[in-house]
Amino acid sequence: MADYILELRKTVGHRCLLQVGASVILEDQAGRILLEKRTDNGLWGYPGGGTELDERVEDAAKRELREETGLTALSLTLFGVFSGPETHYVYPNGDEVSNVDIVFLCRDWAGDIVPQETEVSEVRFFTAADMPPQEQLSPPIRVALKKWRDQKLAK
Repeated sequence: MADYILELRKTVGHRCLLQVGASVILEDQAGRILLEKRTDNGLWGYPGGGTELDERVEDAAKRELREETGLTALSLTLFGVFSGPETHYVYPNGDEVSNVDIVFLCRDWAGDIVPQETEVSEVRFFTAADMPPQEQLSPPIRVALKKWRDQKLAK
């Protein structure tokens, strides 16, 4: 989570916060998606996190990708904005958020995968057909991943 959110948590505790997320669906040349297994809930997700005050969402998405995977996004394309009851989430520590997740697609990237050990236990590429089942995906990102998967399988 972003430092801004951590500072707010000192005041509001676990109460629900509106959180603006910046996330990246990264594809390799074969069209596979990079997913990471989160350490907080043990579920798969894509790189992303909260934006800081006055931070551009594109910069936040690139920062989160770099922090969590060691990879550098060379270009990003807006994939979608996801919000509503489907992105509402209570973290295992009890922190509650209503997410607005701004998700970017990245097909142009560089670097070697170096997972951030405190947040990521495993990193893998998946095809649309072999993605983990819904119940193994982190709940707030299921809608975005379903959209990505459906688009891939429709081709």
